[in-house]
Amino acid sequence: MKKLDNIVAESRKSAELRGHSYRDLALKMYPWICTKCTREFTRENLTELTVHHKDHNHDNNPTDGSNWELLCVYCHDNEHSRYLDAANSTVTANNEKNKAQATSKPFANLKDLLNKQG
Repeated sequence: MKKLDNIVAESRKSAELRGHSYRDLALKMYPWICTKCTREFTRENLTELTVHHKDHNHDNNPTDGSNWELLCVYCHDNEHSRYLDAANSTVTANNEKNKAQATSKPFANLKDLLNKQG
């Protein structure tokens, strides 16, 4: 059990270090402005500015910053919500394609019925 605890602790530590390193690079590289809403940040509120991975892969951290953009926490949440919504709508659309098509034609003889009454 202790071995598992050590593995989990080490994994968390390395993830935290990895996260801080790309965040630090991004904050040095880019102006402290949200890319979406253009809100400006100072040292006092810098914790509200996040690094967003454009391809949504947190392990893709090229040092040139090409996969990063700075977003405020609100725009970052919105971006991820849109990404999840798009993924869910694709799944829903694919499920709709796989459903059996209706074979009933309830109005097939409607014209004939209307002509008989008229």
